[in-house]
Amino acid sequence: MMDWESKPRYVISVAARMVGIEAHTLRYYERLGLVQPERSSGNRRLYSEEDIERLRYIKALMSDCGVNLAGVEVALRLMQRMKEMQQQIEEMERKIQRIAEAEIQDVIQDIIEDAEWKEV
Repeated sequence: MMDWESKPRYVISVAARMVGIEAHTLRYYERLGLVQPERSSGNRRLYSEEDIERLRYIKALMSDCGVNLAGVEVALRLMQRMKEMQQQIEEMERKIQRIAEAEIQDVIQDIIEDAEWKEV
């Protein structure tokens, strides 16, 4: 099931107003692969909250930081890679936690068994 941020909801004119850029610029960004809006059954572009945030980030990089489109592409790839790495770290942390919990249970079981043996 899609979460609310990834659910497509805004047509191109609304998305353009939200971000503060022209609709033709959004179409250009799509051609470059910087954003991939969903399409309705009538083939209309539908932008999600994630798409809007991504477009705002692109706009900020270009207008506030003076980054060109090639730099934006690099920054977006780096951000995606960082997100993937963060997910891998979180998965490793969960695995380590499960292993640690299993080890603790083994130690507790050994202590219980030793105590029972000594009582006999």
